[in-house]
Amino acid sequence: MSRAKEKLRLGVFERALFECEYCRSPQDLLWADLEIEHIQPKAKGGKTVDDNLCAACRKCNELKRVQTEAADPDSGAMAPLYHPRTQMWGDHFEFSADGGLILGKTATGRATVESLQLNRTRAVLLRRLWTKTGWRPPRER
Repeated sequence: MSRAKEKLRLGVFERALFECEYCRSPQDLLWADLEIEHIQPKAKGGKTVDDNLCAACRKCNELKRVQTEAADPDSGAMAPLYHPRTQMWGDHFEFSADGGLILGKTATGRATVESLQLNRTRAVLLRRLWTKTGWRPPRER
């Protein structure tokens, strides 16, 4: 990997505080390294530039694929997925009282929770464990 690409990659992870920008799982508590995710997929013309890249855990990256929108489970209407470069996580999501669930507060939040399966069983169990041990909740941004 070239120095420029490695610098870009490290910058993306530092900006994300080494957390998945979708499910907020921290790199230090994951089995696999964070990945670089193209918010606007390359298959849809997205570029490999800083404002189109985010840090994602392997599962969120796999589930997002080339999606940029999904159905809001409340209304059934299509909604854009959460965009980590132009939107604030806390505007669209919040954690449940026990720290396990990610709750969508907006159509974008709900569509992203469903589409990326942010409340998949293992993730919820891990977030609850991390909260009980004091490793979570994540820092506010």
